[in-house]
Amino acid sequence: MTNEIKFKPQSGYLYLFFLLFNAAIATFGLITYQTPWAIFFIVLFFFILPGFFIVNPNQSVVLILFGKYKGTVKDNGFYWIVPFYVKRRISLRARNIDSAPIKVNDKLANPVKIGVVLVWRVKDTYKAAFDVDDYSHFVDVQSDAAIRKLAGSYAYDNFDDEETEVTLR
Repeated sequence: MTNEIKFKPQSGYLYLFFLLFNAAIATFGLITYQTPWAIFFIVLFFFILPGFFIVNPNQSVVLILFGKYKGTVKDNGFYWIVPFYVKRRISLRARNIDSAPIKVNDKLANPVKIGVVLVWRVKDTYKAAFDVDDYSHFVDVQSDAAIRKLAGSYAYDNFDDEETEVTLR
C-alpha cells in the first residue's frame, strides 16, 4: 500500500508569462507570413494551455501520469504541470452525515431506534482516490455499520447498577 506523496509543481505565473510571449510570437509570425514558425508556436500554445490548474483552500489535487500515482498537491495556488498528468480534485473540507434513525437490536435483543450525526474529513488523499470507488458513500455505509456494531455490543438497560431503574420505551 502506498502512502500520500507531497508533490510540488512549478508556479503557473512563469508559464503564463511564457504562454503570453508564445502567443505574441505566433501572432507576429502570422502577420509577417512566416507560417511554419507561427504554426509551431500555435501548437506549442495549445500544448502548454491544459497544464494550468488552481488549488483552492481546503482542496487537493491528486496527480496521475500514465496510470501511476505521482503525488498530491495540497498547497493553495496557481500551478503548471506537464499536460499529460490526470488531475483529480479531492475536497479536504469538513463534511457531515446526518443518518436517518435505524432499528437495531441491543445486546439483549431489544429493538432500539438509533441515529448518528458524523462530522468527517479526508486526511489521506491517496486512500480516498484509490482505495475506494466513492469515499463519501464509503463513509456513509461504514457509519451505519458502526452504529449497528456499537448498539449490539451494549444493553439499552443497565441491570448491573442497583441505583438505575428500567427505562420506559
